[in-house]
Amino acid sequence: MRHSNTGKKLHRETGQRTALVKILTHNLIMKESIKTTKAKASMVKPYVERLITRAKKQDLVALRHVLSKVSEKAANKIYYDLAKRYMDRQGGYTRVLKLEKVRLKDASKMVLLELVK
Repeated sequence: MRHSNTGKKLHRETGQRTALVKILTHNLIMKESIKTTKAKASMVKPYVERLITRAKKQDLVALRHVLSKVSEKAANKIYYDLAKRYMDRQGGYTRVLKLEKVRLKDASKMVLLELVK
């Protein structure tokens, strides 16, 4: 039974799904803007926002938590750059913009997931 299990599976097994989320998170943090499907963006957006909110505490526990979730380069960028950029913002660090074109292979709705400046 799936009581209280939220989230999307994206037709992937658990390991593949977590790897996909980590890769998309790393790319979003490093490039600050990625083009992906609507389903993947809706899965990555809350994950990134929680990491930035946690990093805004600016203590050792927050840094170690972020390091455990993403790579060292991405964690340093979140902790030292993005957390300071969004210090006065209460939330909503990411934005999802719908793109007009759909993907030709499977007609998936494409979006642009970006960090708010």
